[in-house]
Amino acid sequence: MTITGHDETLLNDNARWASLTVGCVLAGGLSRRMGGGDKSLRELGGRPMLGRVIDRLRPQVGAVVINANGDPARFTGFDAPVHADPVPGFAGPLAGVLAGMRWAEIHRPQAHWVVTVATDTPFFPENLVARLVGAAGHHDTMIALAKSGDRVHPVFGLWPVALADDLEAAIRDEDLRKVLVWVHRHPHVEVIFTGPVIDGTEIDPFFNVNTPEDMDVAETLAAELAG
Repeated sequence: MTITGHDETLLNDNARWASLTVGCVLAGGLSRRMGGGDKSLRELGGRPMLGRVIDRLRPQVGAVVINANGDPARFTGFDAPVHADPVPGFAGPLAGVLAGMRWAEIHRPQAHWVVTVATDTPFFPENLVARLVGAAGHHDTMIALAKSGDRVHPVFGLWPVALADDLEAAIRDEDLRKVLVWVHRHPHVEVIFTGPVIDGTEIDPFFNVNTPEDMDVAETLAAELAG
């Protein structure tokens, strides 16, 4: 099922859903195409990308947690707790989703959902959470994924905390790594988002920075959107 168009009333719904959602920033990628290291800490417009992502997500959710492995001290200063993958090995985005779920169970037991975002995608929609929650329709096991154009973005999703045990079993027992394989086992919906228009060209709101060349484009976009 696909939801199209914008519901402008959802722009004011962030406060309504905040107490029921936890935002999880997935910062566990290996950043090979950027030369390794923490891509999220690279500066965009004079600020770390991670700071931009957190600032965009924080008004939409009740709490923000950073999913990252290794020394959490490197994220000091971002005013968000760091939670490592709860399963061994580098299990990819599904492990990050599970990390957000397990953190929510302990620290925000009233939360129904975890919303994940990528740390290298600094221009994602400011009404991401409200529209994903609205599309999911409050079903206990409904997953909602963001989509732009004809592309689904599996790391931009709304994940019911109630599915945590199911997800952990899939990762541990089946060694499952592919997000969409797990998603397709459950009720799910795709939500189409459009981006800002700059000089007559629509910008993908889920444009992500993978290479130094992408960073150059992101610098231009950040300056245009700020102006």
